Amino acid sequence: MRIMGLDYGSKTIGVAVSDPLGLTAQGVEIIRREEENKLRKSLRRVEELVKKYEVEKIVLGFPKNMNNTIGERAEKSLQLKETLERRLGLPVVMWDERLTTVEANRTLMETGVRRENRGKYVDMIAAVFILQGYLDAKANPDTV
Repeated sequence: MRIMGLDYGSKTIGVAVSDPLGLTAQGVEIIRREEENKLRKSLRRVEELVKKYEVEKIVLGFPKNMNNTIGERAEKSLQLKETLERRLGLPVVMWDERLTTVEANRTLMETGVRRENRGKYVDMIAAVFILQGYLDAKANPDTV
C-alpha cells in the first residue's frame, strides 16, 4: 500500500510517496500554483499522481502554531483535507508538520545546495519529512 505525503503551502504543494512496503518516503515533485484560484489544477495533478503511484492514503501536513493552536494556514489545510477526501475517495490523515520546512532547509544546506536553489526543493523535502514521520510512527506505535 503506497501512501502520499503532501506539504500544502500558499504557492506550492510538495509531494512525496512511500515505497510499496510503506517503509520509506521519496520526493516526487513540487506542484506550483500561480494564484490561489489555481487550486483546481493542482488537485488534478495530485489526482494524476495518486493514480500513477496507486496511492491508498494521503498524509497531509498540518501546520499548527508552535503553541499548538490552529491558525489560518492550518484551517486551509483542513479545507484541503475535506476536498481531497471528497474528490479522491481516499482517507486523508493530518500530520503535525511543525518545523519540517526548517528541517528541510537545514538538510539542503548541509548537503551543499546553494541558498538560491533551495526553494526549488524545500517543499518536496518537507513532504518527505511529513510522510517519513508518519511512516516511522506507524511502524513504531509505542513511540508516539
